[in-house]
Parts: sequence; structure tokens; C-alpha cells
Amino acid sequence: MSTTIPAPERTAPAPPSKAPAQKHQRQREGIVLLAGIVAVMWVIEVINTLDSNRLDNDGIIPRDLGRLWGVLTAPFIHASFQHLIDNTIPFVFMGLIIALYGAARVATVTLIVIVIGGLGTWLIAPAGSVTFGASGVVFGYATYLLTRGLFDRSALEVLTGVIVGAVWGGALLASLVPHHGVSWQAHLCGGIAGVVAAWLLAPTRHGASRTTGATGGGEAGRAPAK
Repeated sequence: MSTTIPAPERTAPAPPSKAPAQKHQRQREGIVLLAGIVAVMWVIEVINTLDSNRLDNDGIIPRDLGRLWGVLTAPFIHASFQHLIDNTIPFVFMGLIIALYGAARVATVTLIVIVIGGLGTWLIAPAGSVTFGASGVVFGYATYLLTRGLFDRSALEVLTGVIVGAVWGGALLASLVPHHGVSWQAHLCGGIAGVVAAWLLAPTRHGASRTTGATGGGEAGRAPAK
């Protein structure tokens, strides 16, 4: 007596995941955007140098409503190439870490820090000063990286923040001490803005869960930061 049994169903092999490719594409876009921001800073400094540093006047002028637009231009203006180099190094170091999350993250964090940090500087900087330089954004990047792990509840991001603090913490704290020609107000407000960015962008605020996980100074007037 013969019997028959159903033949096993053949299942098509699962298509390869597109997640790694998408992740790498997102990272490349973030790095390209960061490189573009840095390139703009350097081009502007070349123009500023050729124009006898007249662009220095386009920074943040405290409590002048007619010059409020300086909040947006100030981070891209520097007093000298040395000042720009001092800011470029930490800007790229911390910006690359943020860029690993994509161009949208770089753009959003940068915009939040520029606007909130710049407005804070516009409110509290001393009268008669002009504040410019990317160090306020550097402080924002630093505090974003230092605090995002706490808001995201990610051990990996907490570890990243610890590394950033170990490398740049001393320089950041030293830059908050008032020095002639250095805008501690821009540093402080940029740092506050970075914490705000970390809080605003935390996945837990939007109903998602997470299971994985030194700087050149700002400018007050025309004196280059140390």
C-alpha cells in the first residue's frame, strides 16, 4: 500500500536587506553636507581677507533689531585663518559624529544651535560688541553629543559623549571663562542650544524607543580668539 505526503513548500529566498546600503548613503550625505558647511566658511574667510576683514561687521550686534540677521551670518565669519583653523578642527571632529546620522541630522542640529545660540548671544552680549565665529556652533555640537545619550537612553551615545568630554572638555570649560576679545556669551548660549537640540530630537519624545545604542573662541569685537 502506497502513501503520499504533501511536498514541502518551497519558499523564495529572502531578498537582501537594503538597510546597510541606506545607512551608508545617509552617512555619505551627512559627511558631504558637513564638508559643504566647512567649505563655505573657508570661502567666506578668503573673501573677508581680500576685503580687509570688512565682513567682521556682519556678525551679531546685540539688541539691534535691524541687524538681527547677523545671527545667521556670524558663524561663517572669522577674524583670521588661524581663528578659522582653531574652530574648524573641533567643528569637523564633532560634526563627523553627528554626520553619521545623516544630512538631515547635521542640518537640524546646526540650525537649532545657530538660531537659539545666536539669539541668546544677541540678548546678553555686551553693547557695542560684534560677535562672530563658529565656536558657538562647536559648543552646541559638543553639548548635543554630551547629552543626547541621556535623552535617547542609548548607552552607545552616552559613551560617545564621554569620549567627546574627555577630548574637548577642558578646552570647552576654559573657553567659558571671560577673556578679552572672546565671547563667552556665544559659548554659553551655543552650549545651551546644543542641549535643546538633543532634547528636541530625542526619539523618546516622538514615541520611539531606543535599545541600542577645545575650541577656538567666538569673537567679541575684532580680537582673534585664543
